[in-house]
Amino acid sequence: MDILTVLPLLLFTLMMNSVSSEFSADDCKSLGFNKANLLCSTCEEFNKRGLSEIWDKCKECCLKDDDYDASGSKRYPRAILEVCTCKFGAYPQIQAFIKSDRPSKYKNLQIKYIRGLDPIIKLLDADNKVEDILDIHKWDTDSVDEFLATHLSTD
Repeated sequence: MDILTVLPLLLFTLMMNSVSSEFSADDCKSLGFNKANLLCSTCEEFNKRGLSEIWDKCKECCLKDDDYDASGSKRYPRAILEVCTCKFGAYPQIQAFIKSDRPSKYKNLQIKYIRGLDPIIKLLDADNKVEDILDIHKWDTDSVDEFLATHLSTD
């Protein structure tokens, strides 16, 4: 084989190795980790104690320390909770959150009703550009409230 034949295969292999199979919030919860506020530096304690299997799973559930402030929370200037009212029956916890007084605590939270959409939260930066999108269809009312209290800026 010549280098031109092997090079694409090598590049593909390197790309596949660099893609992480990040766990969902539910996966992490079932493993005993809270993905919303677990910092990767915490996982290092498992590594120091030779608990490599737990360390590997922890690393899949953690948030990079350098993206977060001293309290361990990244704060976003704005968030948009998007959902379809036709799906409230399938997501009673999301409906309960929206219909409660809880959203009024967050002046920079917007609720948008988009036909056919499962519930998501879009987190925006100061320029109103979407930084992250979270699938929240399995979250309960308290989880939505706790996440927003932790990650939505109060300014």
